[in-house]
Amino acid sequence: MAELRLTYEDVQGVFSIMPTPATDDADQVDAEDTVDLDEAARGARSLVEDDVDAVMINGTFGEAATLTEREWRDFTETVVEAVDGAVPVVAGPLTLNTRTTIDRAKFAREVGADGLLLGRPMWCQLNEPATLQFYRDVANAVPELGIVVYYNTAAFKGGFSYDLWDDLADIEQVVGAKYGSFDVKYYDTFRSIGDRVRLMPIEYEWYKAHRWFPEGAVACWSGTCASSGPLPVTLLRDAILAGRDGVAEELTDRIWWTNEPFHPEGDAVRRAGESEEFARYTIPLDKIRIQAAEYIDAGPCRRPYHIIPEEYAEGARESGRRWQELVAELEADNPLERPA
Repeated sequence: MAELRLTYEDVQGVFSIMPTPATDDADQVDAEDTVDLDEAARGARSLVEDDVDAVMINGTFGEAATLTEREWRDFTETVVEAVDGAVPVVAGPLTLNTRTTIDRAKFAREVGADGLLLGRPMWCQLNEPATLQFYRDVANAVPELGIVVYYNTAAFKGGFSYDLWDDLADIEQVVGAKYGSFDVKYYDTFRSIGDRVRLMPIEYEWYKAHRWFPEGAVACWSGTCASSGPLPVTLLRDAILAGRDGVAEELTDRIWWTNEPFHPEGDAVRRAGESEEFARYTIPLDKIRIQAAEYIDAGPCRRPYHIIPEEYAEGARESGRRWQELVAELEADNPLERPA
């Protein structure tokens, strides 16, 4: 196997996911060239300068499903060039089939990406033997790129059995997993794959996961939070890895507070990991929240995911404003500077 650009050991810290910044007319049906490449480069550099450990792109709110092929390629290359090797860049090549996914993966490899954020084709729910073969096919086609499994049960129509996780962990290129919903299976999945795949929880569940697995749970993924200004998440990382449990718990609670208005069915449903309405409106909710926080100019949503009930949109705006407030508070009073 070729030497991996992204290894298991590289999957540490904050793996931030950024949006694909959109031009002002990106929500129009006849829009062309809708990626604001200047903002994409600026946003990627800002994340790196503000101390994230990796940049992941072309996920759900990255609108990979609604970009043209040229837009996807231009955005991917722009981010890789902007980051310039400072941290790993993990590109999302997923399409509705294996062949074009591999074409994109090869392009990502050629422009210098380090890894792949890889879900599974989603027109029909993919059965487990086909899912395993899909990951093997992509891994064999681009053996240099470490794979972060994009595990999102809502987007990809179902979860994985423990046997499938075990089989995926045997693929050498599979080095990490973005574990979308922190459900009751997380604990047993983590135990089943051991030190073969770095299983990353979302940032507001990271402290809990690290208490269970202090040696293994050393990375998280962060989507709208990091892309709204990563300081609370990078401080959480520093607190967890320094053993500052009190600070980590405080930061987790404050991050939860920003999420309270974000989820249409309420915070209690979100904490339970069951939010059908959020899954229905993930793309506009995430982009609206990022826009309100004013860290990255995400721009409008591309069709057909541009329509959202106003009450949901306002909840996302309030969540973004709360995040912006939290960032300002932490800039003025860093809890890690207090005596241990």
